[in-house]
Amino acid sequence: MTLQGKVALVAGGTRGAGRGIAVELGAAGATVYVTGRSTRAQQSEYARPETIEETAEMVTANGGTGIAVQVDHLVPDDVRSLVERIRAEQGHLDILVNDIWGGEKLFEWDKPVWEHNLENGLRMLRLAIDTHLITAHHALPLMIRQPGALLVEVTDGTAEYNAEHYRLSPFYDLAKVAVNRMAWAHAKDLAKHDATSVSLTPGWMRSEIMLDTFGVREENWRDATTTVPHFVISETPRFVGRAVAALAADTGRSRWNGQSLSSGGLAQVYGFSDLDGSRPDAWRYVPEVQDAGKPADATGYR
Repeated sequence: MTLQGKVALVAGGTRGAGRGIAVELGAAGATVYVTGRSTRAQQSEYARPETIEETAEMVTANGGTGIAVQVDHLVPDDVRSLVERIRAEQGHLDILVNDIWGGEKLFEWDKPVWEHNLENGLRMLRLAIDTHLITAHHALPLMIRQPGALLVEVTDGTAEYNAEHYRLSPFYDLAKVAVNRMAWAHAKDLAKHDATSVSLTPGWMRSEIMLDTFGVREENWRDATTTVPHFVISETPRFVGRAVAALAADTGRSRWNGQSLSSGGLAQVYGFSDLDGSRPDAWRYVPEVQDAGKPADATGYR
């Protein structure tokens, strides 16, 4: 699988899924623009150590070319300038991954709309929805100048699962459902330009924030299953990265246009594995085991 000569923009690539995706696109040989608000000189409100420069260096170390650009995707002029830079430096853009999120510190579990902090809920919607639309508005005209472009809208939960399950709060629920629908809507417009749009969800991802929350590292992540048993189905951020790389390298990817996909589901199609050689299929496990109230057991699901 090679993406030599391809140019990708991973919007929201500081950490988590964005970082995993950027690194795997780089491992396949792509030039990857990594954007976010956290740099070595300036932290976002997350106040975490991960930076876009670090992600870009990981892209390069894995065989690609990583380029870090500080961008606030809620600011249209920032995004316009970014795309103009890509046009000037590369002349084309083949892959756009909209992974902007930023809502971990904003959503409140199991609270109805009248109990949830209103300001935080509305900002979460702006971060999850407005950013994606602003970025698509500015980046897609460059992408459709040549056939074969790929847009990946990253969310949490497949369209099928989200349609049948309440996701934590009205704000979080709307944010994640909207991104699935957004990818479907873009697909209608992009099909006319021989381009493909999909939504993609990782499973229970062992992001930097998740590992810190559970007090473990990647090396001993299974220790967390003693208190959170269903964490047994979790996956690294590189797993969803390999899903994006497989899609980008598939010349027949237009068959997925408008669909809601998962990292575990695509692993069964393309044959890639997580870093440990397993293929966790979280969005099959969650309804069949976790939601069904069965004991945690990933046998047959990874």
